[in-house]
Amino acid sequence: MTTAIDPVHFAARLIGCPSVTPEEGGAQALLGETLERLGFEVSRTMDGEPPDGPVPNLLATRGSGGTHFAFAGHTDVVPPGKGWSSDPFVAEIRGDLLYGRGAVDMKGAIAAFVAAVARIPEDAGKISLIITGDEEGPAIHGTRALMQHMAARDIRPDMILVGEPTSQDRLGDTVKIGRRGSVNMFIDVIGRQSHVAYPHEGDNPLTRLVRIGERLNALHLDDGNDWFQPSNLEITTIDTGNTAHNVIPGEAHMRLSIRFNTAHSGAELGERVATIVEEEAPDSRFGAKISGEAFLTEPGPLSDLVGAAIEEVTGLTPALSTGGGTSDARFLHVLCPIVEFGLRNATMHKLDEAAEIADIQKLTDIYEAILRRALG
Repeated sequence: MTTAIDPVHFAARLIGCPSVTPEEGGAQALLGETLERLGFEVSRTMDGEPPDGPVPNLLATRGSGGTHFAFAGHTDVVPPGKGWSSDPFVAEIRGDLLYGRGAVDMKGAIAAFVAAVARIPEDAGKISLIITGDEEGPAIHGTRALMQHMAARDIRPDMILVGEPTSQDRLGDTVKIGRRGSVNMFIDVIGRQSHVAYPHEGDNPLTRLVRIGERLNALHLDDGNDWFQPSNLEITTIDTGNTAHNVIPGEAHMRLSIRFNTAHSGAELGERVATIVEEEAPDSRFGAKISGEAFLTEPGPLSDLVGAAIEEVTGLTPALSTGGGTSDARFLHVLCPIVEFGLRNATMHKLDEAAEIADIQKLTDIYEAILRRALG
């Protein structure tokens, strides 16, 4: 016995929940109630403490035996900003598009998850939904906390699909099979403030910071590989807080970000930069924060399965990619093979975010086809 759910209508209801990260906004309550009606066992938790928590998380499971397939995603959205043509938290259909914050990233995909599993009999196999409210935020107490809850209950999927908006020009043209890693670094060089006319009384920290910057810009990390572009280091901020032209600053600060491929780890890159900093400015402060490691799901059974479902519904053969930023797949990939596939990403995080109604419906058909193939 299955229950029909209109994915566009359900996406509209989710959009109506103002779940700006990390607020739940009613989105997970709505999702949980709907999944319970579909026979899922639903667990909702609030994880973590301030300043990065608490975070609303949801884990839902149904069925047993055979292949365990999981959908993963997030109900939180970025702030809407000013300048929308309509209320960002009141879903509106204009022409062929569904407008609202989260339509693309990623309440449209979550609605497609739910509508797809509603078409699958409860005894068909094991399905889980792993849903956080902290993907757009610090991502400290979101998916990682869910993974701890899963481990405590011995829940480990065989395959995971994250519903991030991966499609570029047409729904189904791109599937992500990996992501670059990300590490952000902080350098604070301490000097001694003085008048510029008396430089012998001061110690300009910018002199050392410039040398550090030159060496960082000269670093050649790698040439890329079959699946990843070359790793990239970008200096994002140099600042002294000095508003006067006749003062040698007492300190100078640099921030940088490295997006790296599978040739590196975040810790190794941190050590390389730390060595340069120590050599040029021994008394400086250095820190590194790893947002995620690079990973790759080698093309194989999962990407073949997803590609076949996409081709069945759209006629397209998707390109396999590792481009773009990070997602919570950077955490989940340690559990099992994982891919990302969802709506077109043209308007995500933008004013008047909108998804094509036909794409939400087709995405539901694709997710259903994936489930039928995975569960056999």
